[in-house]
Amino acid sequence: MSRAVLSIGSNMGDPLANLRSVVEALGERVLAVSSVYATAPWGGVEQQDFLNAVVMAEDPGLDCWGWLALGRELETAADRVREQRWGPRSLDVDVVDCDGVVSDDPELTLPHPRAHERAFVLVPWLEIDPAAELQLGGDARPARELLDGLDPVERGGVRRTDLRLAAP
Repeated sequence: MSRAVLSIGSNMGDPLANLRSVVEALGERVLAVSSVYATAPWGGVEQQDFLNAVVMAEDPGLDCWGWLALGRELETAADRVREQRWGPRSLDVDVVDCDGVVSDDPELTLPHPRAHERAFVLVPWLEIDPAAELQLGGDARPARELLDGLDPVERGGVRRTDLRLAAP
């Protein structure tokens, strides 16, 4: 059984509908879906805030490469255009973790190379999995410890909303 942690985000078009499209496409594979969070953009590009969430999903027919391919398919279905690094986008689907696998392949780096620096990933992940761990430097590190080590401004920029993503 392959289990993936996916970070999803959107700040173009109808961001909530874009996030919902991921949950709907995953269907019965969804194990847990976090609340929706509003977060300031990351990376220094001027743009509107993002809506972010984390989805934990399971599928015996997918490996880590399969989760990456599925994420890209979902981005394409949402008319994702990659015009500017860290720029606005209709949908971003990142594989944060897949079965604890560590990969330094340029196409599939696992865990996601900046997940440990991003409160918008760690906060919703911890909501659905308080015992979440991330492989860093050969060691499993508690996501709670990683979040606590972030700048308070980074943590404070992740605001829970009343919006919901329907889970199957």
